[in-house]
Parts: sequence; C-alpha cells; structure tokens
Amino acid sequence: MATAYVALGANLGDPVATVEAAFTALAGLPETSVAATSALYRTAPVGYADQPEFINAAARLETALEPEALLDALLGIEQAFGRIRAERNGPRTLDLDVLLYADRVLATPRLTLPHPRLHLRAFVLYPLADLAPDLVIPGRGTLAAWLPAVANQDIVRL
Repeated sequence: MATAYVALGANLGDPVATVEAAFTALAGLPETSVAATSALYRTAPVGYADQPEFINAAARLETALEPEALLDALLGIEQAFGRIRAERNGPRTLDLDVLLYADRVLATPRLTLPHPRLHLRAFVLYPLADLAPDLVIPGRGTLAAWLPAVANQDIVRL
C-alpha cells in the first residue's frame, strides 16, 4: 500500500455537499481506503476569475492502485459527478487531482508527480497541512516552507 494525497475542489451546484460526497466516493475505490480528510476551505478562483468561489479539501489515501490507475479512478468519480471539461480553470462540479503518491517523482503525458503547481496554491497547501503538517514534497522541500509564499491568497477554513 502507498500513501497518496488527493485534492478535491468544486464550485457548481452545492459544492460543500459535493466535496463531502466525493470523500465517500474515494472510500469506495478498489484497493483503497481513506486514511484522513482535511477541513473544507472556501477559496477564490485561480486563473479564470469570473466564476463562483470554490470549496477545496484534501484526502490522504492508502492505496494499492498504481498512480495512473488511481488517476483513472479519480477521473471516473469526476465523471460520475457530472464533470465537463469545457475550459481550463473554469467552473466544475468536481475536480480531483493526485497531488502526491508516496515519494514518487513521475512525468508522463497524463500525470506529473508531485503535482506541478501544488506548492503555489493555498487551496492545496492548507488542506494538505491539515493532514500532514510535516509533509516533505519531493524536489520542493517541506510543505511548511511553502505556506508563507501563499499567505496572500484568499482562503477561509469552514
């Protein structure tokens, strides 16, 4: 079993209910258990600003799925929640991203680990800090060292 961290985000419909339901869906993945979930956070959109605020969270999984199989499973959950990929950084019913998978560093056409922008986003770092405040991001250092860099981003713990 490997420890993987997944980011969750939603801003269409009832995003709080969606993220909470997505935690349950993650628990239903094969060969996977949800070891912990973060608090929920309300955050401003990044990139495309003309859209509703997001609800974000993170989950720590214990999984026997390999990274790309985990990605496929997450994409299946997104699809079940009605995700349509109309525009980059646009509104979404549910977004699930593999942030970290053990200490693996990976770059394939489908998946980059660690997630290439996780250290730049408060909506990722704060939920991760709930789960693993001493986390080391391969190739980037400690999570705690990156928190000051995102302190100016709008984020509210619910």
